[in-house]
Amino acid sequence: MAIDFQVSDEGVALITINRPERMNAMDAEHYQALSRAWCTVRDDPAIRVAIITGGGDRAFSTGADIKTFLTAPPTIAEMWLTQRDQLLNRGLEVWKPVVAAVNGYCLGGGMTLLLATDIRIAASHATFGLSEVKRGVIAGNGGTQRVLDQLPYAIAMEMLLTGDGIDAATAERWGLVNKVVPPAELIETAYAYARKIAANAPLAVQAAKELAVRSRDMDLSSGLRLESVLNRMLMGTEDAKEGPAAFSAKRKPNFKGS
Repeated sequence: MAIDFQVSDEGVALITINRPERMNAMDAEHYQALSRAWCTVRDDPAIRVAIITGGGDRAFSTGADIKTFLTAPPTIAEMWLTQRDQLLNRGLEVWKPVVAAVNGYCLGGGMTLLLATDIRIAASHATFGLSEVKRGVIAGNGGTQRVLDQLPYAIAMEMLLTGDGIDAATAERWGLVNKVVPPAELIETAYAYARKIAANAPLAVQAAKELAVRSRDMDLSSGLRLESVLNRMLMGTEDAKEGPAAFSAKRKPNFKGS
């Protein structure tokens, strides 16, 4: 069992679902470990951006391990343990940006995990799908809730109702992923995005992400007001002084997140 976790000097956390022999499908233990990893990303101020990927070169993740979950479903009582082992796609609020590096099959729970990330890089052989209806269940952990926000209605419904997948080129065409690259360039491309984000003022980055995500559930006037309030808060930070000072001195800013 392994959810590998490492952090670079630039403040980029790399989370790897490392179970390639099972196409990076996850049982209860893996989900618990992944939850702990997301909480570390959320809580550690040294981390500014996270990358999520899968071990090996065949799969990002195929989601829940069918042999574990469909043969031993949770009890009814567990339905009300809504805050246990929270995940990025289950409602855990992580305002630090998350980059997905999709290195193969991204199916079921892997796809719903993808839908909760912010920037997505796909290897050219990646495949995306919400295949749960072919197994007698539905795409959980946000699968039915996020896909219509991120894909055109007809495309999203086709994926949800047929269970059929799409290839990387199609995912890029519909805006599901930012870029498709050769497999050998996948992780470095993801790091390039992450480093660029990590070089920015971390509090401003987190505020920008939160405002953008919350805008889906707020009316425009409320969103504009919250935007104004958060911007006023940011103006009092040391980073808001460092940014203009670095610009004037024609040097790279040294943001501290304070």
